[in-house]
Amino acid sequence: MKKKQLLIFILSVLILVIFNNVFLSTFTKTNSYFAQRELTNNEYITPQRLFDKTWRVISKEYYEPTLNHQNWYKWKNRYQGKIKTEEDAKVAIDTMIASLDEPYTRFMPQKDFEELTTSISSKIYGIGVNIYTNSGKTEIFNIMPGTPADFAQLKQGDIIIAVDGKDISGKNISEVASLVRGPENSIVEITILRENKKITKKIKRKEIKIKSVKSSVIDNHIGYIKIISFMSGTTPNEFIEALDNTKNTDSLIIDLRGNTGGLLDNAVFIANRFINNGPIVDIIYRNGYKKSIRAQYSGNAINKPVVVLVNGTSASASEILSGALKDYNKATLIGRKTFGKGLVQKVVPLPNQTGINVTIARYLTPNGTDINKLGIKPDIEIGEEYDFLGLSENNNGISQSINKITNKDLQLEKAKEILNIKK
Repeated sequence: MKKKQLLIFILSVLILVIFNNVFLSTFTKTNSYFAQRELTNNEYITPQRLFDKTWRVISKEYYEPTLNHQNWYKWKNRYQGKIKTEEDAKVAIDTMIASLDEPYTRFMPQKDFEELTTSISSKIYGIGVNIYTNSGKTEIFNIMPGTPADFAQLKQGDIIIAVDGKDISGKNISEVASLVRGPENSIVEITILRENKKITKKIKRKEIKIKSVKSSVIDNHIGYIKIISFMSGTTPNEFIEALDNTKNTDSLIIDLRGNTGGLLDNAVFIANRFINNGPIVDIIYRNGYKKSIRAQYSGNAINKPVVVLVNGTSASASEILSGALKDYNKATLIGRKTFGKGLVQKVVPLPNQTGINVTIARYLTPNGTDINKLGIKPDIEIGEEYDFLGLSENNNGISQSINKITNKDLQLEKAKEILNIKK
């Protein structure tokens, strides 16, 4: 891929992530919350009642009791009896939330809430392609092996021009992806342009497994584990599988670059594989109540040299893990200062298949450090702050961070150098 195309691809994916309201915005309270109840509330209520319920959730759950030093009742009084449509409710709720002057509490209409629950459940029903915008065209970046798209012989570089006979010109990546996805075993018709020839294929949608952890062995003795996101409910099992894949190595690299966070339980679970005693993170709730989440002793903590790669987009759950490993001297952090998101959200399903992601607490690292808006400074600062290719792979299956001048992953190379010294 040419350098210009690659830049367009990275920017397109980042825009898509932001559109899906995942980027730097979701650090949920606990997986068990979702295990105990349905992800979606299918009850239907009037738009006015939806606003009232959202008002009550924020009033009760928001971590800062003064709600940005305002009389919260003013919002209920302002919109009482004035909300008639779903759009009215969304505008009123968004306006009310904006008064908190805090970027992570957000209301999720039905479509946005579906995107979030899909990320948590790791279930997507589609055909198995990754797409990006290239010169205004929707192009297939890669085909996932063993998926319907693979069996239908779609290829990297194919340009999607229509879905189910509908021209997709002018649609963004998220809109095209929504058209391609659909119920399991349903048929979608994809029209592509390949070498100036139109080709139409009818493809049966299937469940596409989303992998959040990748692993490999580099230099024959270093285990490499890339945690793409902490959002999936399958992340703990995938991490255990990655540890098993790298068990015969004498050292380990954990790559958190570009990982913007996810579920709190996932970060704690992974940290507990390295830390067998003491607090992993302290959660400070409303009115100063503190809950210390402590490691559960297992007797088999990982005891080998570890390097953690971080950068300016390592946030939230990534900072929980890297902060804990740094405070206990379990790992050397290499890269650039992390993002600095020290707040915790809780996802609350609301009627009408909507939801709210409400900030309920702040957190401290084991040493009592508040990293919000400050980030975590690596032990060794090197490489670019944001210049990473966490979405492509080299021949070894390793996602790379490429320096613009040297065309080398300086952070990864430094990690290998450190671990080779400790060998």
